[in-house]
Order: sequence, then C-alpha cells, then structure tokens
Amino acid sequence: MKLRLPNNMMNSFLNVVEKGGNVLPHPASLFGLMAIFVVIMSGVAAMFDISAIHPGTGEIIKPVSLMTADGLRRIITSMVRNFTNFAPLGTVLVAMLGIGVAEASGVIGAGLRLMVLKAPPRLLTFAIVFTGILSNTASEIGYVLLVPLGATIFLAVGRHPIAGLAAAFAGVSGGYSANLLLGTVDPLLSGISEEAAKIVDPSYLVNPACNYYFMAVSTFIVAILGTLITEKLVEPRLGSYNGDEKALAIEHLSHEEKRGLKYALIAALAFTGLLLWGVLPADGVLRDPATGGVLHSPFLKGIVAFIFSGMAVCGIAYGVGAGTIKNDTDVANGMGKSMSTLGLYIVLVFFAAQFVAYFSWTNLGLIVAVKGAEVLRAINFEGIPLMVAFIFIAGVLNLFIGSASAQWAIMAPVFVPMLMLLGYTPEFTQAAFRVGDSATNIISPMMTYFALIIAFVQRYDKKAGLGTVVATMLPYTIAFMLGWSVLLIIWAWLGIPIGPGAMMRLTP
Repeated sequence: MKLRLPNNMMNSFLNVVEKGGNVLPHPASLFGLMAIFVVIMSGVAAMFDISAIHPGTGEIIKPVSLMTADGLRRIITSMVRNFTNFAPLGTVLVAMLGIGVAEASGVIGAGLRLMVLKAPPRLLTFAIVFTGILSNTASEIGYVLLVPLGATIFLAVGRHPIAGLAAAFAGVSGGYSANLLLGTVDPLLSGISEEAAKIVDPSYLVNPACNYYFMAVSTFIVAILGTLITEKLVEPRLGSYNGDEKALAIEHLSHEEKRGLKYALIAALAFTGLLLWGVLPADGVLRDPATGGVLHSPFLKGIVAFIFSGMAVCGIAYGVGAGTIKNDTDVANGMGKSMSTLGLYIVLVFFAAQFVAYFSWTNLGLIVAVKGAEVLRAINFEGIPLMVAFIFIAGVLNLFIGSASAQWAIMAPVFVPMLMLLGYTPEFTQAAFRVGDSATNIISPMMTYFALIIAFVQRYDKKAGLGTVVATMLPYTIAFMLGWSVLLIIWAWLGIPIGPGAMMRLTP
C-alpha cells in the first residue's frame, strides 16, 4: 500500500528540507567554517568598535580581535586545551564506557524485549512507544533493535507492521530527550550549556540531571501521545496489511537470558541501595559535606560516574548470568567497541570546541547576547511567546542539522547567554531546546538513522520512500510539538523545578 503526502505544498516543503540539508557541509566542517567566520568577524567588530553595556555590571563589553599577532598565538597555543577542556567530551566518553559493557553483555537488548513481550495486548502500543523512549539511555540500540522489532510484533499479532515500526520510531527518536533514566544525551547537552553559560557567568555550573524532573514526566506524556496517534490516526490510515511479509515467531527469552536478567536486577537493586545509603541520611557520604544538602553534592556532581558504574555493574552481572561475559577481556572489549563508535563524535567535538572558545574569547557571544536581549526586551517578547518561538526555531533547525549535539553547540552560545540576560536559566533554555529538537527528529531527513528507517519500511512496502516515512511520522511530530510545549508552559506557569536545583528564572 503506497502512502501519499497530503498535498503538493507539503511535498515541496520536504523537498526543500532534503535539498537544504544535503547542501550543508558535514557538521565538523560546519564548525570549522564557523570558527573561521568568528575570527574574521572579531576583526571586523574591533575595527568598527562595536560594543555593548553589560546589564548586570554596567561594564562596557568590547570585541577582542583574533586577527592580530596575539590572536594568532592564542589560537595556536590553546588548540589542544580547547579540545581537552571541552566539557561534553569527558562526560560522554566516561558514560559510554559503562554503556558499552551493558550493550556488549546483551542486558539492554534482553530488557527491551522482555518489556515488549510481557506487555498485555491492550497495552502493546504503549509498551512499544514507552520502551522506545527508555532505549535512549543506550544510544542507538533502539534504532537497530526496537524499531524492526516493533514491526515484527505488530505483524505477529495481525496488525499492520508499519504501524508498529512507526510507534517504535516515535518513541526512540521522537521521544529522544524524555526518559526515566539519565543517558549519554544528558551530560552531553549540559556540558554544552555550561560552556555557553560561562559567556555571561564564568562560575555557572550545569549538572547533567538539570532537566530530569521535566523529562521524567515527559516520558509518560510522549508515550501516551504516541499511543493515541498510532491507534487513532496512523493505523486506521494504513488499513490492513496485504504485503508479502509473513509473520515470524517472536523469540522469547532463553533460560540463560532470564538468569542474566535476574543477576542484573539483583546488581541494580544493590547499586541503588548504595546510592540511597549515601544520599538519604542527613550525614550521607554523597551529600554536600559543607551544608548537608543534595543540590551541590557529590551525588549530583558525580552523575556521570554513577551512569558509568551502574551500567557496568548491571552489564557484568547480566553477562555472568547469561554467559555472555566470561572474563575481564570481554568487559574491556565491550568498552572498546563503544569507544570505536565515537570516532566521528570526537572529530566533531574538536572543531566545536574551537568555535565555542573563539566565540567566548572575542566577546562576540556576549555582545550578541546583550544586543539580542535588548531587542527582545524592547518589543516585549518574553514569557510564553518567547518560549514557544524558541521551541519552534529548534524544531526547524533540526530538519537541517540532524545531530542534537551539533545543533545545540551552534545554538547554545547565542541563545543561552541571550536568555540568561532576560532572566531565564540555561537549564530551562536547554529543556525548551530538547522539546523542539526531539519532536522533529522523526521527520528530519538529516537524522543519522533516517535512511535505515526507510529501509525498514521498504521491507513491508516496496514502493516506500522519504515521503512515505515523513507522511507516516508527521502526525507524531505535530502531536509531540504541541503536547510537549503545553507541558513546558504549564510547568513554567506552576514554577516547578525542571531538575534538581534548576528553575525557570535566574535568581537575581
């Protein structure tokens, strides 16, 4: 059954998105070009003596030109330090070491299959979307395991396989930022936010759990919306499946896998117990030794270490029980495999780190932030309209820049300082970005796994292409964008922290 786009206008729009994305250089090249652009603009700004007045200190902010002998020396001597000191680099590498052990052992794949297979028939769609969201903790495993599994399960129970595939894809990619667990995306984005916040306040810190409260609640909102869209719109539109693919027997967990999961559960409970022992008592070792509080405690500052340790412990326990890990070499190989997948990310970080550093050195980031904030304040563009506009901008840019980290590394140095000067916390700005970015993931041709999704769909519809996938996923994008934005607006209106110690407004 061939799906058609709603109309020629939508088809033309998607063609523009596809062509526009294809014209853009690789994200690493993009950051390299932007770094060069910042160097040139710093000279131009200094030549014309462009300046701004810091609204907090009254200090005159002047541009610092890098098109000088001193500027050239600083670029050369700081290149390595810019790279190694870039906040997201170490956090992502450490987190991925633990996740690599969990992936290599098989505990993540077995856990996802168990959640879907044990779901009651009435909750099957919800279970697939919900499991897809949780799979984001382990990076790309949701795309390669859960998306095709969703189609297989739907076909096995007599439902349209593309509907099952769409439900899984909506959870994995559309719910990219929502989760009940912290994953690699949390320290990645918070590190970029912290670098951007330091343009205004060099002492500002952004902890990786800064969006946790909001994203945990979002998990259920996105899962419910995804379920409703699948069952009320997507599946009825697809109709009955008349393709050539036959239903396959769904593999249940083996005895070894079940034993491995039991071992992993015991390990997870023991690890959680240790964390609670360190946090719950008033004098707990994971509390702030100076104040006894949790806000600036080793617990929150060490979130990345706990992600690494928790994933590694559960992965090793499962591997011992299931027989997939036999010695320390298997553990090290799992870590090594996860590192091998980060080659392009490390290249991207190198150029992104130079761009962010130059932007900060030249004061261009602060000048742009002050000028932008003055314009927004002059036209009284704040509050909910500003929030919604920012979410929309993030969603549109995501159509052209498929990587969340690459997009945020471009947006954060401009928008985080600008909105800080309007009184909004970097944590809140980051949460708004995550809403817009996640909602349009499933219709972005530039998303890394989009071609893989098309290939999965073509297994069940030989004539399917880009338009087929986008037409199928567009209702999810609209629902997620609207529903998630409303949730953020209500959240801000109620004044609830979006994460530990993270409010919407900065404390004067």
